[in-house]
Amino acid sequence: MIKKPRKVPKQIEQLETILKRLVPDHLKVAELSVNLSKRLAGYKGEKGLDYPLSFLSDEQYHIFHDLRLFDGTHYFQIDTLILSQRLIILLEVKNIMGILYFDSNFNQLIRIIDEKKEPFPDPITQSDRHCDQLRKWLLLYNFINIPIESLVVISSSRTILDTSPNNEQIYNKVIHSAKLPFKIKSLNDLYHKEKLNRRSLLELSNELLNGHRELEVNILKQYKIDKSELIKGVQCPGCSKFPMKRVHSKWLCLLCGTTSRWKLEIKLELRKKRVFADDLSR
Repeated sequence: MIKKPRKVPKQIEQLETILKRLVPDHLKVAELSVNLSKRLAGYKGEKGLDYPLSFLSDEQYHIFHDLRLFDGTHYFQIDTLILSQRLIILLEVKNIMGILYFDSNFNQLIRIIDEKKEPFPDPITQSDRHCDQLRKWLLLYNFINIPIESLVVISSSRTILDTSPNNEQIYNKVIHSAKLPFKIKSLNDLYHKEKLNRRSLLELSNELLNGHRELEVNILKQYKIDKSELIKGVQCPGCSKFPMKRVHSKWLCLLCGTTSRWKLEIKLELRKKRVFADDLSR
Protein backbone atom coordinates (compact mmCIF):
# COMPACT_ATOMS: atom_id res chain seq x y z
CA MET A 1 0.00 0.00 0.00
CA ILE A 2 1.46 3.34 -0.99
CA LYS A 3 1.01 5.58 2.04
CA LYS A 4 3.01 8.52 0.70
CA PRO A 5 2.93 8.78 -3.12
CA ARG A 6 5.84 9.98 -5.18
CA LYS A 7 5.55 13.56 -6.45
CA VAL A 8 7.66 15.68 -8.77
CA PRO A 9 10.25 17.29 -6.44
CA LYS A 10 9.61 20.95 -5.74
CA GLN A 11 13.11 21.97 -6.83
CA ILE A 12 12.55 20.47 -10.28
CA GLU A 13 9.42 22.61 -10.67
CA GLN A 14 11.29 25.65 -9.41
CA LEU A 15 14.26 25.16 -11.74
CA GLU A 16 11.99 24.62 -14.74
CA THR A 17 10.02 27.76 -13.94
CA ILE A 18 13.09 29.95 -13.44
CA LEU A 19 14.72 28.73 -16.67
CA LYS A 20 11.58 29.77 -18.57
CA ARG A 21 11.93 33.29 -17.17
CA LEU A 22 15.62 33.92 -17.83
CA VAL A 23 17.00 35.19 -21.11
CA PRO A 24 18.96 32.42 -22.94
CA ASP A 25 22.34 34.14 -22.44
CA HIS A 26 21.91 34.68 -18.70
CA LEU A 27 25.03 33.69 -16.75
CA LYS A 28 23.12 31.22 -14.56
CA VAL A 29 21.34 29.31 -17.36
CA ALA A 30 24.12 26.73 -17.82
CA GLU A 31 24.40 25.99 -14.08
CA LEU A 32 20.62 25.77 -13.66
CA SER A 33 20.31 23.49 -16.68
CA VAL A 34 22.98 21.08 -15.41
CA ASN A 35 21.40 20.91 -11.96
CA LEU A 36 17.96 20.40 -13.48
CA SER A 37 19.27 17.52 -15.61
CA LYS A 38 20.79 15.84 -12.55
CA ARG A 39 17.57 16.17 -10.56
CA LEU A 40 15.47 14.90 -13.45
CA ALA A 41 17.76 11.88 -13.78
CA GLY A 42 17.41 11.18 -10.06
CA TYR A 43 13.63 11.51 -10.22
CA LYS A 44 13.50 9.24 -13.26
CA GLY A 45 15.53 6.65 -11.36
CA GLU A 46 13.18 6.80 -8.38
CA LYS A 47 10.14 6.48 -10.63
CA GLY A 48 11.76 3.40 -12.13
CA LEU A 49 11.09 1.63 -8.82
CA ASP A 50 7.32 1.99 -9.17
CA TYR A 51 6.97 -1.08 -11.37
CA PRO A 52 9.02 -3.59 -9.27
CA LEU A 53 7.42 -2.26 -6.08
CA SER A 54 3.96 -2.90 -7.56
CA PHE A 55 4.59 -6.65 -7.06
CA LEU A 56 4.60 -6.25 -3.28
CA SER A 57 1.49 -7.12 -1.29
CA ASP A 58 -0.62 -4.06 -0.44
CA GLU A 59 -1.71 -5.69 2.81
CA GLN A 60 1.77 -6.64 3.92
CA TYR A 61 3.80 -3.54 3.06
CA HIS A 62 3.35 0.19 3.56
CA ILE A 63 5.42 2.30 1.14
CA PHE A 64 6.55 5.89 1.67
CA HIS A 65 8.33 7.91 -1.04
CA ASP A 66 10.53 10.97 -0.44
CA LEU A 67 10.18 11.00 3.32
CA ARG A 68 11.97 13.80 5.17
CA LEU A 69 12.16 13.44 8.96
CA PHE A 70 13.86 15.21 11.90
CA ASP A 71 15.80 12.97 14.29
CA GLY A 72 16.04 15.61 17.02
CA THR A 73 19.32 17.02 15.68
CA HIS A 74 19.30 16.78 11.88
CA TYR A 75 16.85 16.36 9.04
CA PHE A 76 17.32 13.36 6.77
CA GLN A 77 15.60 12.34 3.55
CA ILE A 78 14.76 8.77 2.56
CA ASP A 79 14.15 7.98 -1.10
CA THR A 80 11.76 5.13 -0.26
CA LEU A 81 10.81 3.54 3.07
CA ILE A 82 9.06 0.16 3.20
CA LEU A 83 7.33 -0.81 6.43
CA SER A 84 6.01 -4.22 7.43
CA GLN A 85 5.07 -5.81 10.72
CA ARG A 86 8.52 -7.43 10.88
CA LEU A 87 10.97 -4.76 9.78
CA ILE A 88 11.68 -1.47 7.99
CA ILE A 89 13.63 -1.34 4.73
CA LEU A 90 15.23 1.87 3.46
CA LEU A 91 15.97 2.26 -0.24
CA GLU A 92 18.68 4.59 -1.52
CA VAL A 93 18.08 4.94 -5.27
CA LYS A 94 20.80 5.77 -7.80
CA ASN A 95 20.34 6.39 -11.50
CA ILE A 96 23.95 6.41 -12.74
CA MET A 97 25.06 4.97 -16.06
CA GLY A 98 28.37 3.29 -16.83
CA ILE A 99 30.47 1.00 -14.63
CA LEU A 100 30.06 1.60 -10.90
CA TYR A 101 33.00 0.51 -8.77
CA PHE A 102 32.32 0.37 -5.01
CA ASP A 103 35.54 1.12 -3.13
CA SER A 104 35.18 -0.06 0.46
CA ASN A 105 38.69 1.06 1.44
CA PHE A 106 37.96 4.75 0.84
CA ASN A 107 34.17 4.60 1.15
CA GLN A 108 33.46 6.04 -2.24
CA LEU A 109 31.73 5.15 -5.46
CA ILE A 110 33.64 5.52 -8.71
CA ARG A 111 31.81 5.79 -12.00
CA ILE A 112 33.77 4.74 -15.10
CA ILE A 113 32.37 5.89 -18.44
CA ASP A 114 34.20 6.55 -21.72
CA GLU A 115 37.43 5.55 -19.92
CA LYS A 116 37.00 8.45 -17.48
CA LYS A 117 36.67 8.05 -13.71
CA GLU A 118 34.35 10.20 -11.61
CA PRO A 119 34.01 9.93 -7.80
CA PHE A 120 30.67 9.95 -5.97
CA PRO A 121 29.85 9.75 -2.24
CA ASP A 122 29.43 6.16 -1.07
CA PRO A 123 25.67 5.40 -1.12
CA ILE A 124 26.16 2.47 1.28
CA THR A 125 27.60 4.81 3.91
CA GLN A 126 24.77 7.25 3.23
CA SER A 127 22.09 4.58 3.66
CA ASP A 128 23.74 3.32 6.87
CA ARG A 129 23.66 6.85 8.27
CA HIS A 130 19.96 7.14 7.43
CA CYS A 131 19.35 3.88 9.30
CA ASP A 132 21.01 5.34 12.41
CA GLN A 133 18.98 8.54 12.10
CA LEU A 134 15.75 6.58 11.66
CA ARG A 135 16.50 4.60 14.84
CA LYS A 136 16.84 7.91 16.71
CA TRP A 137 13.56 9.11 15.21
CA LEU A 138 11.76 5.89 16.19
CA LEU A 139 12.94 6.27 19.79
CA LEU A 140 11.40 9.74 19.91
CA TYR A 141 8.01 8.10 19.27
CA ASN A 142 8.59 5.06 21.50
CA PHE A 143 8.98 2.53 18.70
CA ILE A 144 11.83 0.28 19.76
CA ASN A 145 13.51 -2.93 18.61
CA ILE A 146 12.22 -2.74 15.05
CA PRO A 147 14.83 -4.21 12.68
CA ILE A 148 16.02 -1.84 9.95
CA GLU A 149 17.68 -2.95 6.73
CA SER A 150 18.92 -0.77 3.88
CA LEU A 151 19.50 -1.34 0.19
CA VAL A 152 21.15 0.67 -2.55
CA VAL A 153 19.03 0.23 -5.67
CA ILE A 154 20.50 0.89 -9.12
CA SER A 155 17.58 1.82 -11.34
CA SER A 156 19.21 1.20 -14.73
CA SER A 157 19.65 -2.41 -15.82
CA ARG A 158 22.42 -1.24 -18.16
CA THR A 159 24.65 -0.14 -15.29
CA ILE A 160 27.50 -2.56 -14.54
CA LEU A 161 28.36 -3.14 -10.87
CA ASP A 162 31.90 -3.92 -9.76
CA THR A 163 33.91 -4.05 -6.53
CA SER A 164 37.05 -5.51 -4.99
CA PRO A 165 37.08 -9.29 -4.30
CA ASN A 166 36.96 -8.82 -0.51
CA ASN A 167 33.99 -6.45 -0.55
CA GLU A 168 31.20 -8.95 0.04
CA GLN A 169 28.94 -6.28 1.53
CA ILE A 170 28.03 -5.06 -1.93
CA TYR A 171 26.35 -8.36 -2.78
CA ASN A 172 23.92 -7.93 0.11
CA LYS A 173 23.47 -4.17 -0.11
CA VAL A 174 23.49 -3.19 -3.79
CA ILE A 175 20.99 -4.55 -6.32
CA HIS A 176 19.42 -3.70 -9.64
CA SER A 177 15.80 -2.58 -9.41
CA ALA A 178 14.47 -5.70 -11.21
CA LYS A 179 15.57 -7.81 -8.22
CA LEU A 180 13.94 -5.51 -5.68
CA PRO A 181 10.64 -7.37 -4.90
CA PHE A 182 12.51 -10.68 -4.41
CA LYS A 183 15.10 -9.04 -2.16
CA ILE A 184 12.42 -7.36 -0.05
CA LYS A 185 10.55 -10.63 0.42
CA SER A 186 13.75 -12.46 1.37
CA LEU A 187 14.60 -9.79 3.96
CA ASN A 188 11.10 -9.98 5.38
CA ASP A 189 11.41 -13.77 5.65
CA LEU A 190 14.63 -13.40 7.66
CA TYR A 191 12.68 -11.88 10.53
CA HIS A 192 10.12 -14.41 11.73
CA LYS A 193 8.81 -12.45 14.70
CA GLU A 194 6.35 -9.62 14.16
CA LYS A 195 7.47 -6.47 15.95
CA LEU A 196 4.30 -4.54 15.16
CA ASN A 197 0.70 -5.67 15.36
CA ARG A 198 -1.87 -4.27 12.94
CA ARG A 199 -2.74 -1.38 15.19
CA SER A 200 0.86 -0.34 15.91
CA LEU A 201 1.67 -0.67 12.20
CA LEU A 202 -1.02 1.90 11.41
CA GLU A 203 0.14 4.10 14.28
CA LEU A 204 3.72 4.11 13.00
CA SER A 205 2.52 4.80 9.45
CA ASN A 206 0.60 7.82 10.68
CA GLU A 207 3.58 9.09 12.69
CA LEU A 208 5.79 8.83 9.61
CA LEU A 209 3.29 10.82 7.56
CA ASN A 210 2.84 13.43 10.28
CA GLY A 211 6.59 13.67 10.80
CA HIS A 212 7.34 14.45 7.17
CA ARG A 213 8.56 18.00 6.57
CA GLU A 214 8.86 19.37 3.06
CA LEU A 215 12.20 20.98 2.26
CA GLU A 216 11.70 24.70 1.64
CA VAL A 217 14.41 26.37 -0.43
CA ASN A 218 14.68 29.99 -1.53
CA ILE A 219 15.72 29.04 -5.04
CA LEU A 220 16.48 32.60 -6.15
CA LYS A 221 18.73 33.19 -3.14
CA GLN A 222 20.43 29.83 -3.61
CA TYR A 223 21.50 30.72 -7.16
CA LYS A 224 21.99 34.44 -6.41
CA ILE A 225 19.38 35.59 -8.91
CA ASP A 226 17.51 38.85 -8.33
CA LYS A 227 13.79 38.96 -9.10
CA SER A 228 14.46 41.88 -11.41
CA GLU A 229 16.38 39.51 -13.73
CA LEU A 230 13.28 37.38 -14.36
CA ILE A 231 11.07 37.92 -17.38
CA LYS A 232 7.69 39.23 -16.29
CA GLY A 233 4.37 38.61 -17.96
CA VAL A 234 2.22 35.60 -18.75
CA GLN A 235 3.91 32.86 -20.76
CA CYS A 236 1.95 31.41 -23.67
CA PRO A 237 1.20 27.70 -23.07
CA GLY A 238 1.17 27.18 -26.85
CA CYS A 239 4.41 28.71 -28.14
CA SER A 240 6.08 29.50 -24.77
CA LYS A 241 6.67 33.14 -25.73
CA PHE A 242 6.25 36.18 -23.47
CA PRO A 243 4.02 38.06 -22.86
CA MET A 244 0.36 37.29 -23.46
CA LYS A 245 -2.14 40.16 -23.59
CA ARG A 246 -5.22 40.51 -21.40
CA VAL A 247 -8.35 40.56 -23.59
CA HIS A 248 -11.60 40.68 -21.64
CA SER A 249 -11.61 37.59 -19.37
CA LYS A 250 -8.78 35.77 -21.18
CA TRP A 251 -5.12 35.99 -21.95
CA LEU A 252 -4.32 36.09 -25.67
CA CYS A 253 -1.00 35.32 -27.39
CA LEU A 254 -0.57 37.75 -30.25
CA LEU A 255 1.99 35.45 -31.89
CA CYS A 256 0.14 32.13 -32.12
CA GLY A 257 -3.41 33.02 -31.10
CA THR A 258 -3.53 30.74 -28.05
CA THR A 259 -5.87 31.83 -25.24
CA SER A 260 -5.43 31.10 -21.57
CA ARG A 261 -7.43 31.51 -18.38
CA TRP A 262 -7.56 34.19 -15.70
CA LYS A 263 -4.53 35.85 -14.22
CA LEU A 264 -5.49 34.55 -10.79
CA GLU A 265 -5.01 30.92 -11.86
CA ILE A 266 -1.57 31.72 -13.30
CA LYS A 267 -0.69 33.52 -10.09
CA LEU A 268 -1.73 30.52 -7.99
CA GLU A 269 0.38 28.20 -10.16
CA LEU A 270 3.48 30.36 -9.66
CA ARG A 271 2.96 30.51 -5.92
CA LYS A 272 2.31 26.77 -5.77
CA LYS A 273 5.83 26.22 -7.04
CA ARG A 274 7.11 28.67 -4.41
CA VAL A 275 9.52 30.35 -6.75
CA PHE A 276 8.34 33.93 -6.55
CA ALA A 277 7.10 36.06 -3.70
CA ASP A 278 5.45 38.49 -6.08
CA ASP A 279 3.12 38.01 -9.02
CA LEU A 280 5.13 37.96 -12.26
CA SER A 281 2.13 37.82 -14.53
CA ARG A 282 1.94 41.61 -14.62
